[in-house]
Amino acid sequence: MFLVLGLGNPGRKYASTRHNVGFLAIERLAERWSAPADKKHLGALVGKALIASQPATLAMPQSFMNLSGQPAASLKGYFKVQNEKVVVIHDDLDIPFGDVRVKVGGGHGGHNGLRDLNKCIGADYTRIRVGVSRPPEGWDTADYVLGKWTTDEASRLSDVVDDAADAAEAVLRDGAMAAMNHFNTRGRAQQSAGGSI
Repeated sequence: MFLVLGLGNPGRKYASTRHNVGFLAIERLAERWSAPADKKHLGALVGKALIASQPATLAMPQSFMNLSGQPAASLKGYFKVQNEKVVVIHDDLDIPFGDVRVKVGGGHGGHNGLRDLNKCIGADYTRIRVGVSRPPEGWDTADYVLGKWTTDEASRLSDVVDDAADAAEAVLRDGAMAAMNHFNTRGRAQQSAGGSI
């Protein structure tokens, strides 16, 4: 059993913000695998799926980003999932918008959701890092991640969410190392001519 967590903030106010891209990826996986993550359980919205022939629980903690750890720990304990089978999908300021990368373990890098997860469950889980780029000069980081997508970003967002869902499926199907080798060596932002798509 895998536990696939998407990080974000609950409520309509935050639905279209950069910080909620993890929720978008969970919703895409739920749609693909006909497993809506809409049942309230242990502080999260959850759904059961068979992804790449692997049983998985899809989850979106409803405790706000900086308190994601407790629902994650509760779900881990309930489903008896070890960290090597926990996959967390989250936004990442250090990656260009359009890129998706896979990583196992590491620090929180200032991300409050990861900070709380690391405190509650340890850091040795797999991350699907979805690039949102750095804020423009002069922008407050919190305002930026809680801000809405630009028109250009919004027009490309569905493809980025597809990539994040693909990366999660690759981790479940082929393992984290194979997923890293595939996703970390190709960047959507760098792939096309002129560095844009």
